[in-house]
Amino acid sequence: MNKQQLAAKIWESANQMRSKIEANDYKDFILGFIFYKYVSDQLVSFVKEQGMTEDEIKALGEDDPETLEYVQSNLGYFISYNNLFSTWVDPKSDFDESNVRDALSAFSRLIHPNHKKLFEGIFTTLETGLSKLGESAPKRTKAISDLLHLIKSIPMGGNVGYDVLGYIYEYLIEKFAANAGKKAGEFYTPHEVSLLMSEIIAHELKHKDKIEIYDPTSGSGSLLINIGSSVAKYAKSKDDIKYYAQELKESTYNLTRMNLIMRGILPDNITTRNGDTLEDDWPYFDESDPLATYNPLYVDAVVSNPPYSQAWDPSFKDSDPRYSRFGLAPKTKADFAFLLHDLYHLKPDGIMTIVLPHGVLFRGGEEGQIRKQLIENNHIEAIIGLPANIFFGTGIPTVIIVLKQKRQNTDVLVIDASKHFIKEGKNNKLQASDIKRVTDAVINRESIDKFSKVVSKQTLRENDYNLNIPRYVDSSVAAESWDLHATMLGGIPNNEIAELQTYWQALPQLHSALFIPKSAAYSELAVVKEEVNATISDHPQVREFITTYNQAFTGVNGNGSYDDYLNTTLIKKWETVNRNQVEADLSEELFNRLAPIALVDKYQAYQHQNNQWQTISADLEMMQTEGFAATKQVVANMVIKKQKGKEVEVQDANTPWKGHILPFDLVQQTYLSDELLALSEQEARLTDIASQLEEILESLSEEDREQATIKDSKDGFVNAEVGKAAKGFLKEQKDRNVKFLAESADPEESYKAKIINASQLIDEEKALKKAVKEASIALYLKTKSTIETLNDEQVSELLHLKWITPLSTELAAMPSVVITQLTSQVQALANKYMITYSQVTSEIKTTEQELAEIMGDLTGNEFDMQGLTELTNLLKGE
Repeated sequence: MNKQQLAAKIWESANQMRSKIEANDYKDFILGFIFYKYVSDQLVSFVKEQGMTEDEIKALGEDDPETLEYVQSNLGYFISYNNLFSTWVDPKSDFDESNVRDALSAFSRLIHPNHKKLFEGIFTTLETGLSKLGESAPKRTKAISDLLHLIKSIPMGGNVGYDVLGYIYEYLIEKFAANAGKKAGEFYTPHEVSLLMSEIIAHELKHKDKIEIYDPTSGSGSLLINIGSSVAKYAKSKDDIKYYAQELKESTYNLTRMNLIMRGILPDNITTRNGDTLEDDWPYFDESDPLATYNPLYVDAVVSNPPYSQAWDPSFKDSDPRYSRFGLAPKTKADFAFLLHDLYHLKPDGIMTIVLPHGVLFRGGEEGQIRKQLIENNHIEAIIGLPANIFFGTGIPTVIIVLKQKRQNTDVLVIDASKHFIKEGKNNKLQASDIKRVTDAVINRESIDKFSKVVSKQTLRENDYNLNIPRYVDSSVAAESWDLHATMLGGIPNNEIAELQTYWQALPQLHSALFIPKSAAYSELAVVKEEVNATISDHPQVREFITTYNQAFTGVNGNGSYDDYLNTTLIKKWETVNRNQVEADLSEELFNRLAPIALVDKYQAYQHQNNQWQTISADLEMMQTEGFAATKQVVANMVIKKQKGKEVEVQDANTPWKGHILPFDLVQQTYLSDELLALSEQEARLTDIASQLEEILESLSEEDREQATIKDSKDGFVNAEVGKAAKGFLKEQKDRNVKFLAESADPEESYKAKIINASQLIDEEKALKKAVKEASIALYLKTKSTIETLNDEQVSELLHLKWITPLSTELAAMPSVVITQLTSQVQALANKYMITYSQVTSEIKTTEQELAEIMGDLTGNEFDMQGLTELTNLLKGE
């Protein structure tokens, strides 16, 4: 299975095993053991590379000081054979809880002096929490053993190691965050927010060869790691990035270290600290004598998601160089203290992004003064308003603030991205297109209607340095208004037609084809409402728009088709394509093709491409790590079944195999279409038979339904009884030389005919079900053998159908979406003012008069008649 499937499987199993243990505690166990497996596997891999045999590995121990020193000096730690993860899960091993305690104690004792800072205490959270896994030693041993066997399938070495391991680790952290409520904020920044911050920073740093990045409130370390991934898109080596991380809470600090180490980052490139960022400035060196050797480190980028509006102690901080230029944040809200700390540690050409609550944009007092200083000194590059409910554990509105130490610009870019998200469960989530839309706006410093605005310093001064986003960007949907003149007298207001100006700019002649002037300020439809759709769809400019769009992808003027470009880039060059960098190339190609096309949202097109890229990337990863042969493999289709009250994973009995990369249904549609069609026709006939039997049952009388041929529940036939009865009725027909008819005047003969018909259908259904089952099995086995015997050309064709065709289909449909939206908006305008108020009033009056006349024919007692007279007078207006 691919890394996404493996991660989902591990999470599901872990959740079932967790029992009554809090998710936040269980997180520390499973992530701690994954890390131990990592360092254990790394050691085994290292000694094998040095030429050690299996027997020599089994002899690894502290009694060999030379080997111990050699391993320690290279890896920073040493693990004896008895303490290896692989030894614990060996079926021959007599595993016990004490093995873990002994191993963790030994690990701490055997860290190399040069790597004490990186590894010391990294398993403390795991070690101290083991007692929560059960009330007794045997229960704890079983719980630990179950966990170890769950994670033993995670690959941690070779081609797939870092990427798969890192993905699974991040996946589990996010899942635990979603279940941790308010505690999630202690260790996790949602991946999409992290990615947005990283993309902005990576673009700024793309020209630098060596990079130093710092997170003073590092949590799980995901912000730092995502910056590393984003920078890699610009062909940077991860060995040229130095990471600095500080975290206050010890268990979360351990997460930071584990996460960074497991990404294959060189130990010398990782510097971490468990400490209070606001109380004691860091990074600085030498830490052994901070007061005498205070020499702060300045980095290329700082990224942080600090705790929101946390109390802090500003006492005696006036002379702290981090705050002395700008002032001290109020003691009840440390938001600006974190921001100023981050800014202080930037190099002159550095950049930072920080997530803070919305209030930092407009609160007064000390915060207002700090904000004024930041604006006047040109430090604020951009403000990005995020959607609400985007962070786990809090629904408060948040912003990303982008700052630089020195800038050429004096203005501030304000972005309102609060409306750009999709709903996912209780939370909102940024899509890939939302991230790119914001990133592009920051890079290009664009003013975009209802989304972003470049605000001058003078305007900010006039607004008393208030950065509240709605002051500068109005992203709200305009409330619907009704034109009084048009409501009373008809016509469509020209100013409401002008709200569709983007369409008229792109298709100017369409406007006159749809509307004709009624007066200076009002128009009316030039066609009947029913013809609006045809008028738009058939208009020459609309057809030209669709043709131009299609040519951008089919290729004209020597520019090849987009399909061919994707096929060459992804399929023909599958072996050498750089997955980290090619996505940026694909999006650039897409945007270049869409550049001359009006009306189509390029970011929606990008979203279609990104959605498909998830599938392509997962397949490419497997192909590049396992070889092209992986495309011709089938693997066991494992499902969860209950056996003896327990959920176990078994191979599915009905569909025991599935394509490792190429889906069975795609192979069937492409190369086994005749067999698939024949099977579909048989299945359609089965559906038809079921429908006919239901019709026969419905046509039976109540008396007929009391027969033995009908189930007691009256909702179906008793097949055996139907067969027996039909046999007798057929004999009766033969003996009497007659033919019973379903529509016979004789109810008894009608019943007999229907039962004969039902019996024939039931027999056909039985035979057909058997045939369908046999045909399904035959098709299934033929599909399996077809995949296993595909040639390379066929694989390429199938990859094109899986990867490229769905994207091409979605892109080809985009102009139709535009035309449909325009059609519905024009029809809505026409409907809005189609019936005037005077017409409605006239119709009401006519109806009232008609009702009054009808009421004159009614009769009743004395009181009824008095009431009717009064109502009639009211309707007549008397």
